[in-house]
Amino acid sequence: MISKSGDIEGSSRTLTAPAPFADETSCQCQAPHEKLTIAQARLGTPVDRPVRVYADGIFDLFHAGHARALMQAKTLFPNSYLLVGVCSDDLTHKFKGFTVMNETERYEALRHCRYVDEVIRDAPWTLTPEFLEKHKIDFVAHDDIPYSSAGSDDVYKHIKEAGMFVPTQRTEGISTSDIITRIVRDYDVYARRNLQRGYTAKELNVSFINEKKYRFQNQVDKMKEKVKNVEEKSKEFVYKVEEKSHDLIQKWEEKSREFIGNFLELFGPDGAWPSITCDSTASSSAKVVVSCSPSQEGAAGHSDLAFSI
Repeated sequence: MISKSGDIEGSSRTLTAPAPFADETSCQCQAPHEKLTIAQARLGTPVDRPVRVYADGIFDLFHAGHARALMQAKTLFPNSYLLVGVCSDDLTHKFKGFTVMNETERYEALRHCRYVDEVIRDAPWTLTPEFLEKHKIDFVAHDDIPYSSAGSDDVYKHIKEAGMFVPTQRTEGISTSDIITRIVRDYDVYARRNLQRGYTAKELNVSFINEKKYRFQNQVDKMKEKVKNVEEKSKEFVYKVEEKSHDLIQKWEEKSREFIGNFLELFGPDGAWPSITCDSTASSSAKVVVSCSPSQEGAAGHSDLAFSI
């Protein structure tokens, strides 16, 4: 949807399609563009158009700190349209230094940020009245730290003096320089990582000797990993053996106690076996008494029975 002023409205567009480039969109501000104060913009005026906020930068290795700054710029006012200027490679290399991402990659990264409504390619290093008028910019958003560059103590000084500057807050702990520092500090790690992933030494700008060193280190790491895996498996095996041994000993002790109990029940002083033995002895004695035979009659000339005791 296009407003009376020509701005593309609707946050749904920013969530379903990339933000357009300023030089490719046919939307131009046609309505009278009266000057606003920050107080008026915060009240939600004017009602017929969004407040046009401009933020610029290099946005190399686009990260959360960049996104957070753009989120702040987008939400400065109740109804805002965020234009983001991205400087070209030539301008950036001249005033700031070499970038990791080229200008096309940096433009595309900004187009796919949800807070951005429009991207201005080849943005100027210092904002001119002509540029501000061409894009109908109401306010410029940036952190409040003076940005000294291109022979100026602060490239936003004239914007601040005109009452068009709205400060945002930097995100501590994250910056493009920090990310590059991490990569440089751990260069060997990332070089070895990419060699493992199929990149050539030439693509990584690695010398022949360093390539061999990195590949040897990779082999050593693989061997260490194998040894570690073997150690872990050995520990697991020993643990299982100990667990099984404990179970076997416990079962053996239970069976031993059961065997000893049964033995005592059978052969102990009060057990069943002594009782059986006594009964058998008594029976044998009775049999001996019963089996006593009479003495031979006439042998001694007596008729009495003789018992052997």
